[in-house]
Amino acid sequence: MKAGLADRIAKRALDVAVAGVGLLVTAPVQLVLAAVIARRLGRPVLFVQARPGKGAKVFHLVKFRTMLPVDESRGLVTDEDRMTAFGATLRSTSLDELPTLWNVLRGDMSLVGPRPLLVRYLDRYSPRQAHRHDVRPGVTGLAQISGRNAISWDAKLELDVQYVQTKSFVGDLRILALTAIKVVRRQDITEAGSATVSEFHGSGFGSS
Repeated sequence: MKAGLADRIAKRALDVAVAGVGLLVTAPVQLVLAAVIARRLGRPVLFVQARPGKGAKVFHLVKFRTMLPVDESRGLVTDEDRMTAFGATLRSTSLDELPTLWNVLRGDMSLVGPRPLLVRYLDRYSPRQAHRHDVRPGVTGLAQISGRNAISWDAKLELDVQYVQTKSFVGDLRILALTAIKVVRRQDITEAGSATVSEFHGSGFGSS
C-alpha cells in the first residue's frame, strides 16, 4: 500500500474513531451546555452556517452559539456588542466546537486541516491560497497551532497551503497534541482589539 493512501486511510479512521467516541462521551456535557446557552443567550442553541469544504463544496458547519442575537433596539449589532463573558468562555475553552464533531463524523470535515472559512471569501483567495480547499477542512490545523487569530490573514492562509503540501498522519498527530496544549493555555483565541477576528478582504489589503 502506498504511503499516501495509507495516510489517508489512517486519517479517516482517526476522524471517525475520535468523533464517534467524542460525541458519546461529551453528550451529557453538550446537553448541559445547550440548556445553559438557551437560558443565557437564547435559542437556537446551535450556530449553523454554510462553509466551503473540500473542493469548495458547501456544507453546514454546526457549533454552539456564543453570541446574543442581533437586536438593534438593545444596541446588539456588532460582534463586540453581542459577545458575553459566558460566550467568550465557550470560545476560549473550545467547548463551542463540540457539535462540530458531527461534521467530522459525517465526513464534511477532518480533525486536522485548514479551518473552514466563509463562503463569501472564496473569490478573494489568490490561486495559491485557493489550494486550502484541496483537502477537507479541519477542526484545528497548522495555522491554529502557529498563532491562530494572533497572526495576519496572509500568514494563516500560507500555513494552510503549507499543510496541504506537507500533510501526513504523523503530522496530524503532532498538530492535535499541540492544539490540546493551546486549548489548555487558552492562547490566541481572538484577534487583538476584536471580539472574534476581522474580515478577510483579500491578500494585500492589510487585514489580519
